[in-house]
Amino acid sequence: MARRSTTYGRGGPFVYLVALAVVAVTLGPVLYGALGGFRTNAQLARDPAGLPDPWVFGNYGNVLGNEAFWRYALNSTAIAVITTAVAVLAGVMAAYPLARYQFALREPLFLVFVLGLLFPAAVAIIPLFILVTRDLQLGNSWWGVALPQAAFALPVTVVILRPFLMALPKELEEAAMLDGASRIGIFWRIAIPLSMPALVTVGVLAFVTSWNAYLLPLLLLQGEMRTLPLGVADFSTQYSADTAGVLAFTTLAMIPALILFLAMQRRIVSGLQGAVKG
Repeated sequence: MARRSTTYGRGGPFVYLVALAVVAVTLGPVLYGALGGFRTNAQLARDPAGLPDPWVFGNYGNVLGNEAFWRYALNSTAIAVITTAVAVLAGVMAAYPLARYQFALREPLFLVFVLGLLFPAAVAIIPLFILVTRDLQLGNSWWGVALPQAAFALPVTVVILRPFLMALPKELEEAAMLDGASRIGIFWRIAIPLSMPALVTVGVLAFVTSWNAYLLPLLLLQGEMRTLPLGVADFSTQYSADTAGVLAFTTLAMIPALILFLAMQRRIVSGLQGAVKG
């Protein structure tokens, strides 16, 4: 029993089987799409679950040579970067006083951000469309999509950052104030650097969410301003008979967000662990 516990850990073999099943269900469609892009339509029709034989690189070459793909990628990147910058900056500026200062209605104010996690974006999509296009005159622009996305990313940003900032030692602030540092100086020189793992976590989450957004860009963007998720839908409609080309286009569209998430995986975990401990 001791050797078996050491081999499988506390969960036992059943936990590993469930984990493998979850991994297979999660990565299966991604691998199928990536490998399908290296096949011809005839290969997909003859053996949908088979491996490329021979490997065909023309599908990815055609997508990379498509000017529309790079235009979609530029729009998605710009909107995701603006969304991330606004969400992280506004989130840390809102979370810092909620974590470090004592004032009336502090907890009810934080509860407003918590309740924001329960507010679905689809409910506000029509008022947002009217506000952005008619009142703010930001329709069919990067900022018109990025600002509402940053607003919807703000609740999760504040919820993650607040406990992380609360866990920072008060002795650091007291020592900095004795050295003549101002409140703003403490915020920029102490709180921001020490909370970098949490900032990376919320930044990656905001970027990936913006990169995969579909409904809001669908309503606000037209023509050359459309993003990659919209480009995938347009490409699959225009070239519905070219299944291999659609799979190649879809795979290339999700690669940047996937690479960013995998590259920052450890930082995301450490940031969430710090938030839980706080």
